[in-house]
Amino acid sequence: MQLTPEQQYQSLPPVGETSLPTRMSVLKPALGALVFGIALAGITNAQAQSEYPDDTVEFIVPWSPGGGSDTLMRVVAENVDDHLGQSMQVINMPGVSGTTGLEELSDRDPDGYTVGQVHEGLMVAHHTGLTDINWDDFTPIASMTASPQYLTVNADDDRWSNVDEFIDFAKDNPGEIRFGVTLGGIPHVHAAMIADAENLDFRYVGFEGTGERIRALVGGNIDAAMGDIASSGEFVKNGDLQFLAVGSDERIEETPDVPTFNELGYESLDLNIVRGLVAPEGTPEERIDVLAEAMKSLADDKAFIEGINNAGAEVLYNGPSDYSDYLETTNETIERLSGELEK
Repeated sequence: MQLTPEQQYQSLPPVGETSLPTRMSVLKPALGALVFGIALAGITNAQAQSEYPDDTVEFIVPWSPGGGSDTLMRVVAENVDDHLGQSMQVINMPGVSGTTGLEELSDRDPDGYTVGQVHEGLMVAHHTGLTDINWDDFTPIASMTASPQYLTVNADDDRWSNVDEFIDFAKDNPGEIRFGVTLGGIPHVHAAMIADAENLDFRYVGFEGTGERIRALVGGNIDAAMGDIASSGEFVKNGDLQFLAVGSDERIEETPDVPTFNELGYESLDLNIVRGLVAPEGTPEERIDVLAEAMKSLADDKAFIEGINNAGAEVLYNGPSDYSDYLETTNETIERLSGELEK
């Protein structure tokens, strides 16, 4: 009968009844088995970790199909397979200014098999009382894209043809411009920043997502909105909409004729949306690292970069630590601005 290491040790004669060499000759097999078991356990744990992910990762996008977030995050999902070793399945969960899907994400198991997309809108929704959750209720993985925002109007509207005329009209006609926003979302903050900078009074009209808001602008149901190339570029090319100005530091290559707010003298209007991935709080650090490394590799993928650029955005990768710092700083800024949304 084969004895276990413990049984072999217990079967040894008492000390003093055998010589040390005799005892060592009996102990060696037991010690060898023990060391082998420890090594095997280490290999098994490392192997189990290396197998993550071994199934599809669900990717909750808390906005409707067709908007900027949906368009850009689908570029992420469509190109990530070779970098992660598994596919990502986009699940749209719109509602309550992008918070319905994120509240669902916060309730998911922190096992690395569900991630979600956030941008500055979550922090706006938190500070305006739409949701109790905030960025720090999740574990940041990585930022992936930056989308400069454009002041967008209907091309057939002859009341203005540039930003100065738009602002002059708004000053002369308080409350007349119907400005489409996501109430309690970052487009609301951006519109409020324009109003605050020039002491304007807009009439805000709420929509769930960018796609819905831009379609309303094309249809003449509102007068202005914050748009981006992903959601509005084709309408601009078709002559339905017009970009008056962009909230980036420099002119965008895809829209070289559109001036920045900065160059027009509106230096405080830095209007941008940074989109990134987060996981439920408590997701193991090792799995966050796997996801972050996959995103870092994806950010250097030429096909991915081309897809993001074609959608009117720039690739902006920041890993877990840097992305956390960005979210914390942005949260402080939005907390200061959120009072403007209640006016």
